[in-house]
Amino acid sequence: MRKTAIVTGGASGIGRAVAAGLVRRGVHVVIADVRDADRVAKELDCDGAALDVTDAEAVAALAGRVRAEHGRLDFLFNNAGIAVGGSAEELTLDHWNRTIDVNLRGVVHGVRAAYPLMIEQGYGHIVNTASLAGLTPAPLMIPYTATKHAVVGLSLALRAEAAAHGVRVSVVCPGFVDTPLLDNANPGLPQTEVGREARAAALRAQGRLYPADDLARDVLRGVALNRALIVAPASARVAWRLVRLSPGLATRVAGSAFRRFLA
Repeated sequence: MRKTAIVTGGASGIGRAVAAGLVRRGVHVVIADVRDADRVAKELDCDGAALDVTDAEAVAALAGRVRAEHGRLDFLFNNAGIAVGGSAEELTLDHWNRTIDVNLRGVVHGVRAAYPLMIEQGYGHIVNTASLAGLTPAPLMIPYTATKHAVVGLSLALRAEAAAHGVRVSVVCPGFVDTPLLDNANPGLPQTEVGREARAAALRAQGRLYPADDLARDVLRGVALNRALIVAPASARVAWRLVRLSPGLATRVAGSAFRRFLA
């Protein structure tokens, strides 16, 4: 029986690249996204489902339907997310609430939908997409940073529990990747002056962004090895190691970069 996976946010960026990699490996994939799910699913020769991850009932219904139709749910990639940028004083509660709803509650809804099914069948792998911003002090996008730290904590704690049930949990922490995320920063929200400037500066500083297909290979390799944390590319691992070695130094470096940005 073919393995089955749901990939939220699967119509673009990292999600699409992961979905394509899974299809190439013979996995039956369901791309779930708020838009373009059916179109991209047709391109990748898999299934599509319109899904807003902020709707807990819809997420649960999709997980239940996939398991009922295919007899199993092997993977859930909680990948859907948004980027919200700006200095802390510019950001409104709408910025905060929308980021929490999608980036954190969206993951919670996925876990609540899939985890009981995986416990029941005795296997499965939940893969949550966080960010390097979930491991480092990343200014100019504090709501995003806060939710990604929360996703890392959620994932590692759940992994500790889930092992007793035969269920695996991994969290992906990518650096800057060539996806539409930065192009669509603050979606449906007020655009902030500092946020626009920060986005342009990040793109200029990063130079050539890490290709989404390369990250997808890193992710699927990490999943196959059941890694707790999947951090890529190499530059992201360097930044992560700096934080682990000296959190105070990492915070000072981030603060220095913020002051240079404001100058």
